[in-house]
Amino acid sequence: MRILVTGAAGFIGATTAELMLSRGHDVVALDNLVAGRRENVPGGATFVEGDCGDMALVSSLGDFDACVHFAGLIEPRVSMEQPERFFENNVASSLRLLEVLIQRGVGRFVFSSSCAVYGDQLEMPITEDRPINPLSPYGQSKRMVEEAMTWLSRLGRIRTASLRYFNAAGGTLAHPERHDPETHLIPLALDVAAGRRDYLEIYGTDYPTPDGTCIRDYIHVSDLAEAHLLAIEALAEHGELTLNLGSAVGSSNRQVVDAVRHVTGMDLDVRYVAPRPGDPASAIASNDKAREVLHWQPRHSELEKIVADAWAARSAWSKDRA
Repeated sequence: MRILVTGAAGFIGATTAELMLSRGHDVVALDNLVAGRRENVPGGATFVEGDCGDMALVSSLGDFDACVHFAGLIEPRVSMEQPERFFENNVASSLRLLEVLIQRGVGRFVFSSSCAVYGDQLEMPITEDRPINPLSPYGQSKRMVEEAMTWLSRLGRIRTASLRYFNAAGGTLAHPERHDPETHLIPLALDVAAGRRDYLEIYGTDYPTPDGTCIRDYIHVSDLAEAHLLAIEALAEHGELTLNLGSAVGSSNRQVVDAVRHVTGMDLDVRYVAPRPGDPASAIASNDKAREVLHWQPRHSELEKIVADAWAARSAWSKDRA
């Protein structure tokens, strides 16, 4: 297949593009490099610098069998401060992309969505039929694209799969998890273990959870990448899919800190601060539907494995640049 991957210079996009290439697919990697890094793009991909909402550019790239759409702003906290930026970048650009894909007859579209569409759910694990209640413009932006996809697929314009990630983490030796600025818990904790930061902030200690800190479902980036390829294949038989991608296991912020201490052998200076707006107390996936429909197995997503792979990837990356 010839596959367009938007946001291919990011952590998940680059890892997925690498897997696609290893399976014999032709990959065109599109990224505006606002958040992604050119060095992340796999060598076998055709790289195009540009915005996925640039309709003329996307049209000029030719025909594709499928598009996997990772490009987007990802930080809920920032979306509370700059909602208009998130709606333009995450919603309007995605709709322009879809318009071009439909015009060019692209048959399959896989969307990088988020568990943020669910908001703060009381009952765990979260199934795909739960009520939707985003707590941030970020989550709302993902939901708005999903709603457009539903209409487009039902009207026969394009086959679509919305993959609702829980917390992507881990890494491979080729693609460590890095963001600028860094806001994700595991890489922040590893920075402290490596001496790159003085301390780690944990937001909130009085959530209604066993240890008072937020609980999240961490999913290894390699398992996410595999699910995207399986989703492309599944769209040969399904017109529309909405699937959770998570490990179905919740880990608290304190448990993550303990795992980092165990893997690295380093103590961490942890400081507990006020909770952030828009953060739900718990988010744990039911992944039964993804297992059934995609025949997918999250093989790498045990917490200590995620942390160990993230530590190894970050250490290899640092050594290469020493």
